[in-house]
Amino acid sequence: MDAQPRATADPTLTDPAPRVVVGVDGSAGSLTALRWAMHWALVRGAEVAVVAAYPTVGYWTAGDTVDLGALDAVHDDTWTRARAAVDAVRDSDSAVRDVPVSLHVEPGPAAAQLVRQSADADLLVVGSRGRSAVRGALLGSVALHSVSAAECPVVVVPLPGRWAEPRAGARVVVGVDGSERSAAALSAGLTEAGPGGSVTVVRSHDVTSSWSDGDGVAAATALEQVHDDTLRRLEALLGELLVASAGQHPVVRRLSLVGPAGAVLVEQAAEADLLVVASRGHGEFRGLVFGSVALHCVLHAPCPVLVIRPAVRQLPDRSTLVGSVPNG
Repeated sequence: MDAQPRATADPTLTDPAPRVVVGVDGSAGSLTALRWAMHWALVRGAEVAVVAAYPTVGYWTAGDTVDLGALDAVHDDTWTRARAAVDAVRDSDSAVRDVPVSLHVEPGPAAAQLVRQSADADLLVVGSRGRSAVRGALLGSVALHSVSAAECPVVVVPLPGRWAEPRAGARVVVGVDGSERSAAALSAGLTEAGPGGSVTVVRSHDVTSSWSDGDGVAAATALEQVHDDTLRRLEALLGELLVASAGQHPVVRRLSLVGPAGAVLVEQAAEADLLVVASRGHGEFRGLVFGSVALHCVLHAPCPVLVIRPAVRQLPDRSTLVGSVPNG
């Protein structure tokens, strides 16, 4: 289970297995993320790269040389703990016992190592310390740094939560806003739900006080028109994404709701297995944009959050989907 070079295959014969990277540090949150990643790999036929980082600061001697013996000991201890984490998940969950896993023990900050590994990954999975702890430690958070800088989609797995591990027939909520990045988020949500699953597509409208000024009847009529237009646009967007595939598709529901997007999505995700959102791209979290919908969802959602960003490699499309699109 040591780190090995990623196998390559002749693309004319078969596609290489998806690769999911997950960070572990011995915490309960990272064990939960590891279990989620292994179940995702089981469903997708993927391989799991477990990344554990160790510090290098403090191992310099008075002569400005590195205490290699001490660093080797830290490396070996980190490897042992990472291996123990994998064994613990396998021992407690026989379903993932045969999922292929490689260990990658790297010197330096954990967030930087995860971002580096994401360059050759289809998905990066990280745990969180719980919602209150994340709020109190936004700067330096491995989860938020990963979401900001990773070169592939990122899943942040909360602890605790009422969600289920990835499986066929998952319940997925997708937030959309009419942008191109929304189409990418919706496509990912449809893929993650898979045949037999369900996707709730949510577009929210943050109604300001101006809607209540003047004629209440006119305001209500205008809002009803907004909802009707939104549902039509969602149907058109779905029509572009859903193509014939022998009827293998998730059930799709469309919702147009009133309220701040982040709060609406978190509420709709109360019983979901996964919430999918799109972010604006690099720098969104580095700038600590507290109004960011993606950031709000990562901090508050009760289930894992899949963040899709533009200009990065997206999840592999493992299915084509077709089906009716009932109103919510």
